[in-house]
Amino acid sequence: MVPTMTQVLSAQDSTAALRIGDYTLDSPVILAPMAGVTNMPFRVLCREIEEDLAGSSSGLYVCEMITARALVARNEKTLHMTTFAEVEKPRSMQLYTVDPKFTYEAVRMIVNEDIADHVDMNFGCPVPKVTRKGGGSAIPYKRRLYANIVSAAVRATKGSGIPVTVKFRIGIDDEHHTHLDAGRIAADEGAAAVALHARTADQRYSGQAHWSEITRLVKHMEGTGVPVIGNGDIFAADDAARMMELTGCHGVEVGRGCLGRPWLFAQLGAQLRGEPIPPEPTLGEVSRIIYRHAELLALHDGEEHACRDIRKHTGWYLRGFPVGGEFRKDLAKVESLAQLSSLLDTIADSGEFAEHADDARGRQGSSSKVALPDGWLDDPEDDAVPEGAEVENNGG
Repeated sequence: MVPTMTQVLSAQDSTAALRIGDYTLDSPVILAPMAGVTNMPFRVLCREIEEDLAGSSSGLYVCEMITARALVARNEKTLHMTTFAEVEKPRSMQLYTVDPKFTYEAVRMIVNEDIADHVDMNFGCPVPKVTRKGGGSAIPYKRRLYANIVSAAVRATKGSGIPVTVKFRIGIDDEHHTHLDAGRIAADEGAAAVALHARTADQRYSGQAHWSEITRLVKHMEGTGVPVIGNGDIFAADDAARMMELTGCHGVEVGRGCLGRPWLFAQLGAQLRGEPIPPEPTLGEVSRIIYRHAELLALHDGEEHACRDIRKHTGWYLRGFPVGGEFRKDLAKVESLAQLSSLLDTIADSGEFAEHADDARGRQGSSSKVALPDGWLDDPEDDAVPEGAEVENNGG
């Protein structure tokens, strides 16, 4: 029987806390890693808004995916991506890896050089250039290889207190579900928590997430002591509470739902704690958040790079607002903070609210057959490291 929301909150000290290893998070809401989005400026912005609206920053904010081999090689871009701000506690890093050897070396580096406080392993990426080489969401099908990688990460953290968590999908497609085995294997190898994106790899981000599979995983993990985190289709303030109530999961991970909505974490956390939910911001308030985001980007990457980067975010921020096509085009060409400030000044006093603010956002695409190496599905017990699966991903 799936527990009610009251039982879920009671089981977690009535504060919706989530325990991962030695860390207790007052909010069970986690920012999912997203390439080109969850860099240090965005994570800091989410924390600032949560502290402003809720009085504290109590969830977990995970950095962009880092390639283990590139980290070991001390790739300059990769090292910059591992930057954390002083306010980020615990510091959470997600690793992309296909090789137990480089996994161990990368995590030992994280431990020895005090780079992060938490390591998450990515086995959920459905991007064709990744799965075609045997990486990302292709790996859990290879049970022994997957186990070897998780084991290497856990062994590398021995004595450090750094927890290792694992994220994966339901499977490659509906004929090849792997999430139940992946959860148990991760627990057996010492993972502190597992997260399930409730879609198959061939769905990518299309259609609806299958929350019922989160329920199945929660039941399958009973007795392990390993919490299950649900991921998929968290867009509105009450979605986290609804997922936890329906599935019995111990926490939720938010990806596309926070694109252009960094205040979502404050709303989700408040809902779970039974506190008043902060309202959606007006257009004028959003204009100030956009500028703060750009300002943080400039401090981290320089003004020129910040202005290029903020352009993609403005489309997400202004979704549902009646600002007009020309204004959006002007923002998409901004080249300086001064120019950005001047444009945003024209909407700074607006009290308009966005329409359909909590609709699905980000690229959804359509389902398609997963690209895999030749013969990948022939032997799930094969533990050979796929060749060339990390080369294209150095630096991220």
